[in-house]
Amino acid sequence: MAQRYTIQAVIYPGDESGYVAECLNLAVVTQGQTLDETVQNLREAIHLHLKGEDLAELGLVAHPPLLVTMEMEPVYA
Repeated sequence: MAQRYTIQAVIYPGDESGYVAECLNLAVVTQGQTLDETVQNLREAIHLHLKGEDLAELGLVAHPPLLVTMEMEPVYA
């Protein structure tokens, strides 16, 4: 199995308010009222999800960086 060098996540506006963050290659979803809070919650959720796990078994390199993409409403000119 090839190892991934990043953990990928996307942040998008929540249905009611705030933001939702969802990992694309881990079973991690979280939310927050602000972008800063959402990113902080995402980092904490990933840390808790991976705590005590063998990263190689999950297909990850040691200390993989987090790559976050932000989904936004379209801009019309």
